[in-house]
Amino acid sequence: MNVIRSALLMLCVATALAAPPLAAVAAPAAAHALSMDEAVKSAEARFHATVVKAETQKEGARTIYVLRLYNKSAGKVWSVRMDAANGAVLQ
Repeated sequence: MNVIRSALLMLCVATALAAPPLAAVAAPAAAHALSMDEAVKSAEARFHATVVKAETQKEGARTIYVLRLYNKSAGKVWSVRMDAANGAVLQ
């Protein structure tokens, strides 16, 4: 019984020493993920409009910002979907 216990202990220690640190195992971070505030500012500058509503949606592992914009001079209201990982406007 002690032999089995010793073998299991050595196996656990060897596995722990051989494993990479948790930071190395984690998924690589995106180059620069946008916060909701950054997405709103970007959309307002790009579309020359005011964001009147903003919400976050999940599509699998992907985070999407759905922004409703209002352009007073044109009298238009429309929605834009923006990828939170890179700020790309989605179709």
